[in-house]
Amino acid sequence: MLKRLVLFMFLGICASLGGGVAVRLWPTLETRAAAQATGPDSVPAPVSDVLRLSDRFEVVARRVSPAVVYVEATKPSKPASGKANPVEESGSGVLVRLAGQGQPLVLTNNHVIAQSLPEKITVNLADGRLFHAARVWSDPESDIAVLALSAASDLPAAPLGDSDTARVGQWVLAIGSPFGLNQSVTHGIISARERGQVSLGTTIRIKDFLQTDAAINPGSSGGPLINLNGEVIGINTAIASHSGSNSGIAFSIPINMVKRIAVQLLEKGSVSRGYLGMQLAQSFEPADALKLGLDRVHGALVETVYESTPAADAGLQASDVVLQVDAQTIRSENHLINLISTLTPGQKIRLQLWRERKVMTLDAVVGDWSSGQNRFRP
Repeated sequence: MLKRLVLFMFLGICASLGGGVAVRLWPTLETRAAAQATGPDSVPAPVSDVLRLSDRFEVVARRVSPAVVYVEATKPSKPASGKANPVEESGSGVLVRLAGQGQPLVLTNNHVIAQSLPEKITVNLADGRLFHAARVWSDPESDIAVLALSAASDLPAAPLGDSDTARVGQWVLAIGSPFGLNQSVTHGIISARERGQVSLGTTIRIKDFLQTDAAINPGSSGGPLINLNGEVIGINTAIASHSGSNSGIAFSIPINMVKRIAVQLLEKGSVSRGYLGMQLAQSFEPADALKLGLDRVHGALVETVYESTPAADAGLQASDVVLQVDAQTIRSENHLINLISTLTPGQKIRLQLWRERKVMTLDAVVGDWSSGQNRFRP
């Protein structure tokens, strides 16, 4: 396993910077070049793959851009700053239709609008219309927020894709307002999936990012990552950079996670999550695996088991390696955290462990994170 990278992580929004309904594309895309005659017999010119790709980029950008918004939020001054002036922050967002909702809603990052009153949040549409947020739902642990707009009608919306089908190497577009430059479009590929080794502060605990090299900068946070079918497959959230600007490593929340969390926020007002109550090693190196008698690096290494928690009640111990939850093979510590968080409190599960150079199983009951989280917050 690669050693854990120590990077300066910058959320894609800077306070000082201020800053058409999408449809599925046709299976084949007619290009302008193909329609042009090049000789007396009007034979169409050959169309290069590059030109076809360029035209596809253009069509996707043109159809999705109307649903991409610029978000401005006024927040109370930070107590440690010693200033009484409010803080102005900005970012991006995208209008989408969610199940059971009449009007399109704005998806963005929680860190873009956190601590702002709805009337202090302004959403700027691509066609120039301005709206205040009528209501805000947010989940700090995943950095997801949903905004309903006041007195909004005839809103565009971008279709949602399936992030589970996103593959490394696939082309993607990112649209947002980096450095306040609205409706900026960049392109790249999916560089990696299931990135969790990303340090984003103390509030963001649920991390399972798509990594992309599409240029994302401060102000891009909350904007959509789009596949070449014109579907949103992620919400752009953070960059890895020593300078604070794009370095070719950016992270996007998979849209399937966003949909799942957004639906819970809209239906219940909060997100229900399970937990076990143990501290996992953030890095599990080959040397660690060999020392424990494993022939490869996999699973999640337990560092600490907290007293009076579901993990302690189940008999988990430090130095255990969790290999499976029911029939689900565990790839990493972040995979285990995300998997347990999606389970229903009270659900019974079977854990397969590696302990003292042999496989064993334990039964556990998932706890309710809403009642247990205060014990583990810094």
